[in-house]
Amino acid sequence: MTGYARTELKGNWGKASWEIRTVNQRYLEINVRMSEEFRELDFFVRQYIRNNIDRGKIECSLRFEANQKKEAKIILNKKLINGILRATQWIKLDMRTCYINFIDLLKWPGVIEIEKENLDGIKTDIITLLKSTVKKLILVRKNEGMFLKKIIESRLDLIKIEINKIKKILPEILNLYKEKLFLKCKELQITIDKIRLEQEMLLLIQKIDINEELDRIHIHILETKSVINKIKYKPVGRRLDFIMQELNRETNTIASKSINSYITTATIEIKVLIEQMREQIQNIE
Repeated sequence: MTGYARTELKGNWGKASWEIRTVNQRYLEINVRMSEEFRELDFFVRQYIRNNIDRGKIECSLRFEANQKKEAKIILNKKLINGILRATQWIKLDMRTCYINFIDLLKWPGVIEIEKENLDGIKTDIITLLKSTVKKLILVRKNEGMFLKKIIESRLDLIKIEINKIKKILPEILNLYKEKLFLKCKELQITIDKIRLEQEMLLLIQKIDINEELDRIHIHILETKSVINKIKYKPVGRRLDFIMQELNRETNTIASKSINSYITTATIEIKVLIEQMREQIQNIE
């Protein structure tokens, strides 16, 4: 399910912002980007998102800007800088040329650090901000879910109309088919016991009778509506996927049994509506 949320927090330590984007995907995939000093939060961030979101490709990024006015808060990692310089000296000897841009050196992960005594308090604020961002994202996704719910309900109602049309005309179609078989036997001058003929006719009618499939489609429609109308929020995407597979299977059976162009046309329309629902359900958590 698609969604976007961004939150920002300003403190005496500087400014931080979380940005979370989600796009449709059948399974859950989480990508997290944050600066090196907050890397230890990576597991918590992934686990918190996993506990609250079950589906989608998620891009989560943290932007942090330290308060530059308080120079005492900035610490240079001299050990790391010396290591980088030694490496560049080795490259210079080997390559005969080496240019060091000291601005780029300061951008190297871990070169500039924040005082450890202040970092714990900042991390607490950042975690609180993350929770707020995820909550905001869930609300956005819920609003989209309500829109998708209306689309699915409208398709279910259209399928129900087609099913009712088929049910209404089915007895007439079966009677016409039965009469057609009797006339065919008569034309071919086939002599057969009347009781035996009735039995054979009954077997043929049973093979093409689609009332059972129509009833099951009606049950699946009711089940789908029940799932999407549950008051308590919980992931329903995979269950809806399964119901759509069952709807499609029953429709295929009806199409294979069809002896009338009207029923064939109706099943094609039903299959189109099912496919439209399946496309939308891929967006539902």
